[in-house]
Amino acid sequence: MEKQNYKVEKRKIPLIPLRGLSIFPYMVVHFDVGRDKSINALEEAMVNDSLVFLASQKEASTDMPGPEDFYHIGTVCKIKQLLKLPGDSIRVLVEGINRGRITQILMEEPFFEVQIEELIYDEEIKKDKKTEALMRMVVDSFEEYVSVGNKLSTEALLNISEIQEPGRLADVIASYIFLSLENKQKILEALHPYKRLETLQIILREEIEILKLEEKINQRVKKQINKVQKEYYLKEQLKAIQYELGEDDELLEEVENYREKIESIKMPEEVKEKALKEVDRLLKLSPSSAETGVIRTYLDWIVDLPWDKETKDRVDIKKSREILDEDHFGLEDVKERILEYLAVRKLAKGIKGPIICLVGPPGVGKTSIARSIAKSLNRKFVRMSLGGVRDEAEIRGHRRTYVGAIPGRVISSIRKVGSKNPVFLFDEIDKLSSDFRGDPASALLEVLDPEQNNTFTDHFLEAPFDLSKVMFITTANTTASIPAPLLDRMEVIRISGYTEEEKLEIALRYLLPKQIKEHGLKEANIHISENTLRDIINSYTRESGVRNLERNIANLCRKAAKRIVEDKIKIVRINSGNLDKYLGIPKYRHEKAHEEHQVGIATGLAWTAVGGETLSIEVTPMIGTGKLQLTGQLGDVMKESAMAGISYIRSKVSNFKIDENFYKDKDIHVHVPEGAIPKDGPSAGITIATAVISALSDVPVNRNVAMTGEITLRGRVLPVGGIKEKVLAANRAGITKVLLPMDNKKDAEEIPEKVKKKMDFVFVRTMDEVLSHALVKEEHNNEN
Repeated sequence: MEKQNYKVEKRKIPLIPLRGLSIFPYMVVHFDVGRDKSINALEEAMVNDSLVFLASQKEASTDMPGPEDFYHIGTVCKIKQLLKLPGDSIRVLVEGINRGRITQILMEEPFFEVQIEELIYDEEIKKDKKTEALMRMVVDSFEEYVSVGNKLSTEALLNISEIQEPGRLADVIASYIFLSLENKQKILEALHPYKRLETLQIILREEIEILKLEEKINQRVKKQINKVQKEYYLKEQLKAIQYELGEDDELLEEVENYREKIESIKMPEEVKEKALKEVDRLLKLSPSSAETGVIRTYLDWIVDLPWDKETKDRVDIKKSREILDEDHFGLEDVKERILEYLAVRKLAKGIKGPIICLVGPPGVGKTSIARSIAKSLNRKFVRMSLGGVRDEAEIRGHRRTYVGAIPGRVISSIRKVGSKNPVFLFDEIDKLSSDFRGDPASALLEVLDPEQNNTFTDHFLEAPFDLSKVMFITTANTTASIPAPLLDRMEVIRISGYTEEEKLEIALRYLLPKQIKEHGLKEANIHISENTLRDIINSYTRESGVRNLERNIANLCRKAAKRIVEDKIKIVRINSGNLDKYLGIPKYRHEKAHEEHQVGIATGLAWTAVGGETLSIEVTPMIGTGKLQLTGQLGDVMKESAMAGISYIRSKVSNFKIDENFYKDKDIHVHVPEGAIPKDGPSAGITIATAVISALSDVPVNRNVAMTGEITLRGRVLPVGGIKEKVLAANRAGITKVLLPMDNKKDAEEIPEKVKKKMDFVFVRTMDEVLSHALVKEEHNNEN
């Protein structure tokens, strides 16, 4: 059939390969020619009959095509016009005449010359019904293409309607529509008119389906866009324009920096995934949006936290012991506990950090020993004071929905120190409060519980952070005000007060050199003897710790500095003789509790949050009606102890040479001096009973005896707490004999050896034993 419709005419003709362009017969088009071979081919064509063969390149990027780089079916074209352009290029106007097939490449230099078969279609052959039907279908498809695509003018339809030849119809329509180079070449290679129309129809239907899908998607998007979405769409367009103009490079660079940092940090996958989502949100939001600031703050916290940074523990126990001994005198229990932790750490790498609670009066070095622990472990140190904290957000942070939200102080401190395994000190944990803003003590449970703190979740981060490698240390003056669930998570180590000898050593080793240095002095400028320091300890301070001792030493250094500058002297000597000139009149007297044995006065021992104290309990009986009067700011428990003591005496009145009707005929006034200070507790029970018996029986109490213990109605002596602090207070007051409950015998092991040597300890079970040691015997009384 093709042989009947085509006439083949062989022709030698110059060839120009076209990049990204296909030309059909009957098509008039212009293009630019710049390659030397193509320009030479044009010149050759103009010299002859102005005919040139145009074939499309397979790849438009090929700059110097060879015979295998272009299609071998193309179009024979007539050159209509040439126009030279700047830069040695030529604009050519050509008209397509017939198809052609390359049979032989005759020459490649200086231009392509080929032998072709020009295929001339005989347009006078009559159309059959099948061809006519296909022509109508193609025209209808083309009209639909124009209406759907809306990219061609109606003039194109008018031009098409006038064409009657099937081959020409296919070529003209193919020249109008937007097709890929491959599809155009398919149409060009369809030599028979019917086959060509069929190929075109298939391609047109495919293009129409694609256009319809595009229109459907476009309509759906338009329906979904409301006012907010429209603004977002416009902002996105603006962002794209800014990006093209190079104006949005900063945001893209910032987002990329965040992404790189997050990918480089070794953090839990769920945290990394959440952070990357926030990075994507930052890119989508407008730079002027308020939420971008919140996201930036969040990402800054995420990338700054030490997810994978920790210090290496020093596991040299000998070196750690040297550091602890160098920084602190005494405190053996604490030092041993730290060395035990180090030893276990060396054997078991995965041990969880302990939670140690240092309990003791102010000034005994609880905070400073925490620093020394960090130094001995080679860890970083961070301190958080809990005194007065009543907002749960201080621990867990605020949620990001709040304006100005930040993480809690736990996460903030971890970020600041830059390590996930520091020594973390919670100072004054016994002074936590709670109100309508939450209960911070309960919030601390998640921090201090070893079973929970590996996934501690701050409200701001909303992502778990591992606190299991942190060594938590807490300090408190007393465990009484620490909530029981919180206290249960901690290992309590009690730090009692110091003896006179320990205070002297601390002053000589630490306090005096420190204050001399801080006041700009040298050791040669000031001389303070040991006896002078003893006088300061005994006459100017009454404390368990050494805080006031350090203040007095600082006072001496200031006055010495003033004299050196003002009087221009080189050395200031301070001794017991001139101490009062610098510190004033002594504030305390630490002689014997009483100068002589006295009736109705007994020395008791009490524990307070600032250490142990001695209590001088006075009892005076008077003629009356049996009233009991208690004064001196006594608490309920102490009043009940006094009443229990009176009841015990009444039940044993025959044993004490006391008038059996004393409870009817006499009023008893019990007074504890220093009435401005509240006092409470059961430990003064035996002391009150002893003082009452002494007053009623007119038998004096030994001035060198102090006592502590709770009394029952049957006269049994029950154990009490704070034995070490109480004994140290008795030692400071010059007491030589201390009466303690038998059940407290185990607590006496904590008392320093130097104190044990100075004092006589008597452990009692009953009130009879107490009286046998506390009351002065008759022969001894007669001697006095």
